[in-house]
Amino acid sequence: MTAARQKILLFVTTLLLIAGTAGALTWLKAHQRLGAPGIKATPIAGGVKMQIDLPENVLDFTSSNMPEAKVVVDYLPKDTSYASRHYMATNGAWAMANVILMGADRTSIHRPDYCLPGQGWQIRDKAEVKLAIAGAQPYELAVKKWTVSNTYHAPDGTLQNVSGLYVFWFVTKDQTTGDFPTMLKSMLIHQLTRGVLQRWAYVSYFTVCLPGQEDATFARIKELIAASVPEFQLPPTAPK
Repeated sequence: MTAARQKILLFVTTLLLIAGTAGALTWLKAHQRLGAPGIKATPIAGGVKMQIDLPENVLDFTSSNMPEAKVVVDYLPKDTSYASRHYMATNGAWAMANVILMGADRTSIHRPDYCLPGQGWQIRDKAEVKLAIAGAQPYELAVKKWTVSNTYHAPDGTLQNVSGLYVFWFVTKDQTTGDFPTMLKSMLIHQLTRGVLQRWAYVSYFTVCLPGQEDATFARIKELIAASVPEFQLPPTAPK
């Protein structure tokens, strides 16, 4: 076979692969159904968006409901469901809890690596930990815990170093993971084998503290997560 014929064959093969992939994606989209979420949410009439209610009072934390973030309104798909609460303890400790629930467009769920650096936070450490979740059906929840740092100008003009703790995971019906690639893999497998687009939610808690207080702060946020999660997240069920 001449070099010219080889180039033509390669070009045609590439076109067929592109067409085949596009056709497969079109077929999947036309024949898939949207799965059930792994959080407690109420359908909103007229679409696939859902009402998510995070608990108002947890332990000694009270909270205020936060309005839908501008990034949700402007950049995320219109079928994205969202909930956010700012929790404040009696000793002044605070944490922000967020839930982002995808609809038929999976791009609602994005890589966590993009959020914090875009807001000036530097990721110092990444770890996976398991949290004991109580309730009627106790279980262990695997989450990612990131330690981050930032600086800001204090009122006197000096630069103040601060640390942040970002705890997050992804959840869908009967499945949780702290790993973004694992979530994508599971989503693809369910689409190909069951014709179901899993409906994932991205759950996160964020708080800040002074450098050196990370361990004590994480111990406190663990308590908040363990007590609040049963109020809005469905426990896993045994595989059938």
